[in-house]
Amino acid sequence: MFAIVQSGGKQYRVNEGDVVRLESLPAEPGEVVEFPVMMLGGDTVQVGTPLVDGASVKAEVLAHGRGDKIYIYKFKAKINYRRKAGHRQNYTEVRITEIAAKAAKAKRAAKKAAKPEKAEAEVPAEAPEAAGENSEA
Repeated sequence: MFAIVQSGGKQYRVNEGDVVRLESLPAEPGEVVEFPVMMLGGDTVQVGTPLVDGASVKAEVLAHGRGDKIYIYKFKAKINYRRKAGHRQNYTEVRITEIAAKAAKAKRAAKKAAKPEKAEAEVPAEAPEAAGENSEA
């Protein structure tokens, strides 16, 4: 079973046991965090509007760190304009420990039981005659 979760304005596809680097989270190593689930996949696919009801993904925070340096270089020819800067993005590394979902079949069965069945529309015994048969020619 996989899930698509949202964290830091981004969406990630995760499975149980995956180790994922997310944008920095305010949690200490060893803590368990929970993420909102946007989609669950497996035998059946459940898509949320915007989140799947009753679904949760729990993860254990492993470590915090900083990513590789990315260099930004600006250059304009013939006017001696050069700028160089660097950036290192903070991240939190988590291990997905549990993907839990409420049974979709039970939810559909409850909706079906609550919804009354439609009564069959009554059909008149004699159908009206066709439009062209009444005219005398």
